[in-house]
Amino acid sequence: MNNTSRSGITWFNLAPLVFVCLWATGFIGSRLSAPYAEPLSFLAIRFAIVAVILSFASFGFNAKWPDGKTMRWALLTGVFSQGLYLGGVFWAIYYGMPAGVAALITALQPLLVTVLAGHALDEKSGWLHWSGLMIGLFGVALVVWPKLTFDEQGITPATVAAMFIATLSITIGSIMQKRFLNNVDMRPANALQFIGGGVVVFIGALVSEDFNIVWNGDVIFAMSWLVLVLSFGALTLLYLLIRRGEVSTVSSLFFLVPAVTAVIAYVMFDEKLSVIQLVGMAVCAAAVFIVTHSKKLEINKLKTSK
Repeated sequence: MNNTSRSGITWFNLAPLVFVCLWATGFIGSRLSAPYAEPLSFLAIRFAIVAVILSFASFGFNAKWPDGKTMRWALLTGVFSQGLYLGGVFWAIYYGMPAGVAALITALQPLLVTVLAGHALDEKSGWLHWSGLMIGLFGVALVVWPKLTFDEQGITPATVAAMFIATLSITIGSIMQKRFLNNVDMRPANALQFIGGGVVVFIGALVSEDFNIVWNGDVIFAMSWLVLVLSFGALTLLYLLIRRGEVSTVSSLFFLVPAVTAVIAYVMFDEKLSVIQLVGMAVCAAAVFIVTHSKKLEINKLKTSK
């Protein structure tokens, strides 16, 4: 095996961990910007910045743009995976949805992906895979338990609906990414997705907001972080992982996001980290291991039984 192959294997082995760590930092941006920026207005500007940069990069490096039909799929994928997903999450948190409840709702995403991917992508999942998903959901519940409050004013039919729409949207967007954009140059495809998502949040901001943003240090840092680390870094890794694996397996990584977020909050904001959360982190890690190795484990079990 040559050095290039070894590097490729090393990258692919490390990519899931790097993705989870980067994705978990998204709460930094939402937490810093929330007091000073309306959510959809903030996202509209963020998406516009990313779309412009990716478009210039695509033209500058002579990237191959997809055909008309694929371009439409890219725009529609962006509507779900960017506009409706992030728009719903930011909007719900801005209007008081507790972080623990939000995390618990979005933890349903791997289960939804597994159900829909079975029909849309013909991805078969055995009992080990489903067992891992159930264990992962339980682990997330343990991690967010200290913040799992249901008596706050921010839990309203509107914010709960926004979170469920967001969770369903990222599920649909992930499946569309795998089915229609798996062999497309990611630079123009991602630019189109941010344009599609940007249209959604821009219309939402026009209808319900006044584009009130106080451009202080926190907001500028949050915007820079979310553009560079989340939009370019974490999202690119997610799409690369989806290209190289089953979307139902990749989605299990989202079980680890609340755990890593809790650790970051402990380090950066001095939030408490309890024993029950540590146990939940271990449970989430075990769940992801079971899901990502479920097919191999099931095959080995069949061989052993024979």
